[in-house]
This record gives sequence, structure tokens and C-alpha cells, in this order.
Amino acid sequence: MIKVRVPATSANVGPGFDCLGLALNLYNTFSFEEIEGGLIIEGCESEFANEDNLIYTSMKECFKRLGYDIKGIKIGIEDNIPVSRGLGSSASCIVGGIMGANEMAGGVLSKEEMLKLATEKEGHPDNVVPALLGGMTVAIADKGVYYSRINVRKGLKFHTIIPEFKLSTETSRGALPKEIPYKDGVFNIGRISLLISALTNGEFDLLKVACEDRLHQNYRGKLIEGFHVIKEKCEELGSLGVFLSGAGPTIMAVTEADNEKFHLEIQKVLDGFNNRWWVKSLDIDFEGAKIL
Repeated sequence: MIKVRVPATSANVGPGFDCLGLALNLYNTFSFEEIEGGLIIEGCESEFANEDNLIYTSMKECFKRLGYDIKGIKIGIEDNIPVSRGLGSSASCIVGGIMGANEMAGGVLSKEEMLKLATEKEGHPDNVVPALLGGMTVAIADKGVYYSRINVRKGLKFHTIIPEFKLSTETSRGALPKEIPYKDGVFNIGRISLLISALTNGEFDLLKVACEDRLHQNYRGKLIEGFHVIKEKCEELGSLGVFLSGAGPTIMAVTEADNEKFHLEIQKVLDGFNNRWWVKSLDIDFEGAKIL
């Protein structure tokens, strides 16, 4: 049996629309076993336990790329990353499936080759790069995948504020305009440059301004009940920066690592909302996906 562990990810990170991503120490674990025939998927809802399962389709594409024939397969899922919440659950399935298939076929593909295959499957690299490699990354896809690790200084905690309701990437993407004003593009270029510099230099007092965005958060925030109120409360409680995680609806608040009060205080605020929200306080995962 082969086991693969893949971290959750938070894409965009404020102004870094479709290019920044961050791996977090919350994991999905997948097990793979070759069987005599057929397909068995355990650990997910019955409606997803079929040949359209994203883990399985990712494996099939990897097997096809390698020319590897398999009789049957059993997939086990230990799912800890919330689905359709902006924490990279789809990316974890794609990366886990490809890594598992590659390992079953003898570990032929390099990480670079697996990354290319995962990006083709996902459609963009902002989640799959940190999921596979760990840490915080900036990545683009243009006749190949180009990426760089961002060496974030120690001292931060990432509080994921997760609602009970889901928001599909398709719906969230549909809320975006087809064109933006020139000044909004300039606004984001400045913020993403400041964000990367502040994180690498440890100038965390700049994060509030650096996390501002005009490309997606204001548009998507309208789909998330309580978004602006929660953002304001996080700032009142001393967060360094607040941003929408991926396409939402999860909201990410960043604090100093030794801020022990924020988690409890923001949960008290959330308990007063109509919808249930809960907080997971996480750290950056620097290992990425790995064979256990």
C-alpha cells in the first residue's frame, strides 16, 4: 500500500491573484493499492466514489503519460481539508492522485514533471505548486510552469476562518469582472511587491496595507455573508493582515505567532453569526506533498 499526504493551500494571498500560494499544516491523506480489477474508493461520499472522482482521474492521466497499465485500484481517503472552502481540496486530490500513480509506476516522474501534469489538470499553478512543494510560492504557467519559493520570515500564525457553507470556484470566478480599470492593476502590482518584500524581510507591520486587493476580494466578498464585518473585527483584534483564502469563502487572518488571544476572541465574535464559523490556527507547511 502507498500513502500520500498533501497539505491544504491558500491561494491568491491578498493581491496575488492566481499566482501566490501558501501551504498549511492541515492535510489530506490518500492510500493506494493495486487490486485484481475494478475501482474501490473509501472515505468519501458515495456520489464521489466513482470513475469521475478527481483523485482517480488524476491517476489515470498520470498512468496514461507513463504508459502504465493497471488492473484495478483501491483508493482510501482521510479528508481533513474542507471541500469548496478555498483551502485547496481539489489541488490536494490532483497532487495526491498523481503522486500515488507515479509511485505505483515506479517513481518515474520527477517533481517538476508531476508539477507540470498537476497544473495541466488544475488549469493554473497557484494551488498545486505549494501543495506539491510546500512553503509559500509565486507561480505562473506559460508554455511551462515557472515558480519561486518565497522565504517567509518566522513569527507568523495563519488563522483560517471557515464557514459551514460552501462556495464553488465556478460561482466565485463568475463574480469577477471581465475587465478592470488600469489604476486597479497598478494598485495590485504595488501591493503584491510590498507583500513579498515585507514577508521576506520580516516587516510584518506592512501586511495590512500589503494584503489589500482590487482584483477579486471586493467582488467575491459580496457572495460571502459577513465577510466585511469579520474582516473589520479581525483588524480590531490586532491581526496583521486579512485576506480571502483562494476563491473563498474561508477568510485568512494573519497574526504574530505568539498571539494566543486572537483565536479565542475572534471565535467569540463568530459565535454571534447566523451561519456557523470555526477557526483553525495553522502554520506554514514547508515539506509539501510526501510519501508516508
